[in-house]
Amino acid sequence: MELLAQFIDIVLHLDKHLAILVQQYGLWIYGILFFIIFAETGFVVTPFLPGDSLLFVAGALAALGEGGMDIGVLIGVLLVAAILGNTVNYQIGRFLGPKVFQWESSRLFNKDALVKTHAFYEKHGGKTLVISRFLPLFRTFAPFVAGIGAMSYAKFTLFNLIGALAWVVSLCLAGYWLGNMPWVKQNLSVIIVGIIVLSLIPVGVGYLKSRTA
Repeated sequence: MELLAQFIDIVLHLDKHLAILVQQYGLWIYGILFFIIFAETGFVVTPFLPGDSLLFVAGALAALGEGGMDIGVLIGVLLVAAILGNTVNYQIGRFLGPKVFQWESSRLFNKDALVKTHAFYEKHGGKTLVISRFLPLFRTFAPFVAGIGAMSYAKFTLFNLIGALAWVVSLCLAGYWLGNMPWVKQNLSVIIVGIIVLSLIPVGVGYLKSRTA
């Protein structure tokens, strides 16, 4: 429980924790952010890592000039991380195949999220890889499901690139453009909570619809 409380504190106060990391590690922060985004998009066992809020806060810190961060370099690094993460996840899905649907849920594997993402993929096809970039859990499972469904690599790559560009650029630039506003500086933690809530609304609506169906 203590570990969970610490994780929740990090997510809800990501601005403070990330600012401390920037001060401690300087330009090495690019590597840390790369690893987090790569892991969140690349492995089905790490959907809990921050995504949307991390991109926004990183953009805001770049606007403040923290640790010499540059918005162009930041976007480039995180784009590569998001594209490579999805590609690795896709290849893992292709390797494992449909047999993963027989696995039981565990602390490291959310079978329910996999099934829901598969249903979403069946309905929306390749667009799922773009839409899911803005949806927690779905973002992590979508490339995995695309691999299981044997989507062609060329088609996957196209949607992967479009989704990564839309996700990384929009959220990083939103943080960068708003980061210097006094109200944003003073209420960044509140904004982080708002981003988390907004990103979870579509997931919650989908869950309620599945319960009433």
